[in-house]
Amino acid sequence: VQLQASGGGLVQAGGSLRLSCVASGRILRRSVMGWFRQAPGKEREFVAGISWSGGNTVYAESVKGRFTISRDNAKNMGSLQMNSLKPEDTAVYYCAADDDFGFVPIMSRTYDDWGQGTLVTVSS
Repeated sequence: VQLQASGGGLVQAGGSLRLSCVASGRILRRSVMGWFRQAPGKEREFVAGISWSGGNTVYAESVKGRFTISRDNAKNMGSLQMNSLKPEDTAVYYCAADDDFGFVPIMSRTYDDWGQGTLVTVSS
């Protein structure tokens, strides 16, 4: 499946952004979807993930209560609503997908399909 992430940009601390990830080539219905981010000089880290049904979501501790992951299988897309953004949220954000085996993986190597990334910059 091909994934296209969008919605990044420059925002002040405390602001909000909504990232979108649109899939093509294969329906996402039976896929788990994850969002990862990579800041300059740092390793890629898990941000949030959602099961194919949307009934199971997992968040990194650093974004709990601020970010919300969702998906719309009818539109073959997922979203990441980011509120109360902090400068430390600055990174390139990637969406990823893989077959749903009944849990939401948090390891990047588990995911087979990746989008190209969208840059989020939070100014202080």
